[in-house]
Amino acid sequence: MNKSNIAWVTDTTATLSPEFIKQHNIFVVPLFVIFGETAYKENVEISSAAFYQKLASSKELPKTSQPSPGEMLELFKEIKEKYNHVIAIHVTGALTGAYNGAISAAEETGVDAFVLDSQIGSFPLGKMVERAVALEQQGKTFSEIVTEIKSLPAKGRLFLTPGSLEQLHKGGRVTGTQTVLATLLNMKVILKFHEGRAILSDKVRSHKRAIAKMVDYLEVEKNQVKEVTIIHADNLKEATQWKTILQAQFSHISFSITELSPVPGTHAGRGTIGLAWLGE
Repeated sequence: MNKSNIAWVTDTTATLSPEFIKQHNIFVVPLFVIFGETAYKENVEISSAAFYQKLASSKELPKTSQPSPGEMLELFKEIKEKYNHVIAIHVTGALTGAYNGAISAAEETGVDAFVLDSQIGSFPLGKMVERAVALEQQGKTFSEIVTEIKSLPAKGRLFLTPGSLEQLHKGGRVTGTQTVLATLLNMKVILKFHEGRAILSDKVRSHKRAIAKMVDYLEVEKNQVKEVTIIHADNLKEATQWKTILQAQFSHISFSITELSPVPGTHAGRGTIGLAWLGE
């Protein structure tokens, strides 16, 4: 039996549609969210809706976890039997171990693999996978695809105004000083991804100004953007209202709505909202 050419691997933070995953036989490695002693595979054993409902009633902040080295190794062993090459595109390696786990599994199995650190997550990560798969459909070779997708991480954008500074602080995403300062002054913060890390981009006086600031970021890059998603964490009403406004303001851009998966939602908190895209 002849092997297929390329196996595609990513993780659950990419929020790819079930239809796309099935159509292209993509291997999706689950990350975990842990309530007490119980670990759930995000978007597999617990949906985003169920997660946020559970988060709202939980007395303790859940924890998150990466796939075990053994799970990743078994996946790459399976892939090696059926495919000639592997292209794995994962959530930023600065915040989770999926990227490093894929590198280790590729080295241990000896499979011909390229592992890309997206330096981001969620919608931009999913779009990187979609663009890479499209290159294969265009007839590009493994090496040609690898060459082209290396430029994608620099084009990913993700801006968030978190719903819970307390959760960010507990999760180690901002310092205690920043949290206290923003709370005392009744300020809103905007986070952005830079070189794979979520950093504090702006502090503003109101939620309205935070929204306006994120729109300013889009305004700067609007000519290099075709698709934008409104990211939210259990905040569909505001996301839907904002989508209508943005679609009227940027008529050449296609807008969608994406809910943060449980793992990033654990750190950002319920009520989070933001914008994300992958530039052309």
